[in-house]
Amino acid sequence: MWLHLLLAVKAQSAPTAFVGATLHPVSSPPVPDGVLVIDDGKVIAVGARGEVAVPDGAEEVDLSGKVVIPGLVDTHSHVGGGRLHEAGPMAPQASAVDAIDPTHVSLQLAQAGGVTTANVMPGSGNLVGGQTAYIKLKDAPLIDDLLLCEDRRTEVCGGLKMANGTNPQGRGAGPRSRMGAAAQQRQHFIDARSKVPAKRKKRGIFGKEPGPAPLPDNLADRAMVEVMQGQRTIHFHTHRADDIVTILEMQEEFGLNVVLHHVSEAWKVPDRIAESGVPCSLIIIDSPGGKEEAVEFRAENAPMLHERGVNVSLHTDDPITDSRLFLRSAGLAARAGMPEDAALRALTLSGAEQLGLDQRVGSLEAGKDADFVVLSGPPLSVYTQVEQTWVEGQRVFDRSDPVDVLYAEGGYDVPERAEAGR
Repeated sequence: MWLHLLLAVKAQSAPTAFVGATLHPVSSPPVPDGVLVIDDGKVIAVGARGEVAVPDGAEEVDLSGKVVIPGLVDTHSHVGGGRLHEAGPMAPQASAVDAIDPTHVSLQLAQAGGVTTANVMPGSGNLVGGQTAYIKLKDAPLIDDLLLCEDRRTEVCGGLKMANGTNPQGRGAGPRSRMGAAAQQRQHFIDARSKVPAKRKKRGIFGKEPGPAPLPDNLADRAMVEVMQGQRTIHFHTHRADDIVTILEMQEEFGLNVVLHHVSEAWKVPDRIAESGVPCSLIIIDSPGGKEEAVEFRAENAPMLHERGVNVSLHTDDPITDSRLFLRSAGLAARAGMPEDAALRALTLSGAEQLGLDQRVGSLEAGKDADFVVLSGPPLSVYTQVEQTWVEGQRVFDRSDPVDVLYAEGGYDVPERAEAGR
């Protein structure tokens, strides 16, 4: 894998043009016999052969017969090998950044599925589980190399995980009921609202406004103030229809940026969700069970919400569903009635929008990061395989490599077999 990194860096000393594949930019219609040009980790041109010129001196890669799509964006994942539940019902001070092992095998398994961006979340065993981490699935030893921010000490590098329903009930000092959970969360928002710093008074001869006062020194207060100021999106685990509506009421009351996650019973309240304008990140499973709240899950949630104009993304909740099979989730959504182009968008651009990262990832457009996946066939075909995964112009997975193919095949002993094959 590290050899791939060195080769990719060497290859990026000049532009690279991938020619002949069918391109699915997602933000625009598919392009048969397309040309994708990348340079220095960015896309510099996308279009049909004959309309997009291959730059002089560029390395040309023939992908005739292949399909190229944007890198997949997983809006809800637990890759990285970290422990996910902190003690107590409220843990906004805890951050998934501090739990992710960038060298954990789960990241390479996700690369084998075409995942290039992920929202790594704390678990749902707390009312406030902690801060999430928006990461790129690069090959790098340091978490700072993966984060989608320049400086995690001064910038918001993710969202905030919250949960309701049965998961956070009955854990130590946690609530015993839904009404108790909602009351604690609502009070937490009220307390946070009172701590939002007022703007400094104007000063100077020209009366310039220097901006907001510093955030609180307390880590928990700081994270919640960032939520109240709209800097940090709440990613809310929920399943039952009544729990969904509880969140929407709080979202309206406090003016929060919220993404609903899972929403197994969305089909019961689709109009209420659509009226709120709140996006939904759905998990698609083909064997419901294991959790009482998910018994009434329907794959039709995806087309039903899409038809009503809701921004719908898909996620793995890895390890609940396997990142290696993320494309399959879109296939199941399409089988349930979601248009194929919308299902592919739900794996890419819609997720990027929900994370506030659509200026960098989610589609094949000039100026965006060179994150893309080379497929053997149509994106939603059960016969299609991920052949290559590229992150910022670096190839991080190649199915033709005998070690990489082990990650595509999976299995509990992948690390041992991969190490033996190096």
